[in-house]
Amino acid sequence: MNSYDTLMQAESAPLSDEDGFQGERVYIIQPIFGSQSKVLHEEAVALIGSAGARYAGTIYQTIRKIDPATYIGEGKLRELNARLEGLELTVLFNGDLSPSQTLNISKALGGKKVIDRTTLILDIFALRAASSEGKLQVELAQYKYLYPRLKGKGGALSRLGGGIGTRGPGESQLETDRRHIRARIHALEEKLKETEQRRALLTSRRKKQRVKTVALVGYTNTGKSTLLNAMTGADVFVQDALFATLDPTARAFEIDMVPFLMVDTVGFLQELPTSLIEAFRSTLESALSCDLALIVCDAAGAYEVQLQTTLDTLKELGFDAPYLVVMNKCDIAGDVHLPKDCVRISAKTGMGLDELKRRIFDAVKDDFLRVKLFFPYAQTAVYSALRSLLTEQDVQYTDDGISVEAIVPAIYAEKFRPYFKKEK
Repeated sequence: MNSYDTLMQAESAPLSDEDGFQGERVYIIQPIFGSQSKVLHEEAVALIGSAGARYAGTIYQTIRKIDPATYIGEGKLRELNARLEGLELTVLFNGDLSPSQTLNISKALGGKKVIDRTTLILDIFALRAASSEGKLQVELAQYKYLYPRLKGKGGALSRLGGGIGTRGPGESQLETDRRHIRARIHALEEKLKETEQRRALLTSRRKKQRVKTVALVGYTNTGKSTLLNAMTGADVFVQDALFATLDPTARAFEIDMVPFLMVDTVGFLQELPTSLIEAFRSTLESALSCDLALIVCDAAGAYEVQLQTTLDTLKELGFDAPYLVVMNKCDIAGDVHLPKDCVRISAKTGMGLDELKRRIFDAVKDDFLRVKLFFPYAQTAVYSALRSLLTEQDVQYTDDGISVEAIVPAIYAEKFRPYFKKEK
């Protein structure tokens, strides 16, 4: 029997109300339906912390057949109600519930607030969104998720007050009529279309400037923002929490004097709600219209799950750019078997970053030519006209003309060919 089986049998007891914690406490209902249930439970505990709440315990239930009314069955709910009686707790079902299942479970538990995994993730997104676009995307995702759940929701929210599941659009809007909600969804979609157009122009401008874009993608909390800071010298917010960084961030850096742009965006998660993928699709697609993606995994964690989840999400987004698998936190991973072609790094200590830069440059090197050029002074005007197309690494003014060592985009090679320096 493994430790998880033991944990399932023990069924964690809730925290008492006497430990001094004043915030929201969350007790998990964990359905057991496959090999990934342990990872999903660990993620749920981390998500609770990211929402500013306290994990209070877990009850496990093996699912052989889903109960259409309560998902886990009335018998298990009676057992849970007896266990939680008298405690001020929010109950998290670590999966997706229908609106009627949510109401039925709440009723069976004496009116306790019941949320599902999607509600919890949406709440964290509402906390983390900082840019105007990020807030719009989160609000739209929340409205689309909550719209079919409006029936009976207003009274429940009035009774339950604040906490997880009530941030973002908020209680007052949820109690308005469906027509108002539909109008708000339409208005948000129109605003986001405007931001998408502006982002498309920025992406087009970058391509015209021939700046290679490297996108950081992968599971949440694998160190993508730390890697961005280490590679670019930026000071992006870093925290040991799920979805600490939500809004996309872009920073410039160089490899061998060649300019690159590194883009970090929202992390992925197992069973990330479809509504969130749809809401952030435009942002993700913008980041993923890159020249190279770095799939960042936590070598000290469940990296196989992280890698597969990321690849599945990228496939869903229609991603087809080249990528490198980057195993971060190798300084604390110990003796683990990692994928053969991965790049092993520690963004925190700097270990392996030189190798990562080499691999990044090698991945795009076919797009560049390292050349030595010579422009007689009579061709100075030509040099001035072509100068914006190359990356100069060394320039020497000699008696006869201008000697230039540079990196030239391969698509412009023919423009420079008459000026290639002949080796003696």
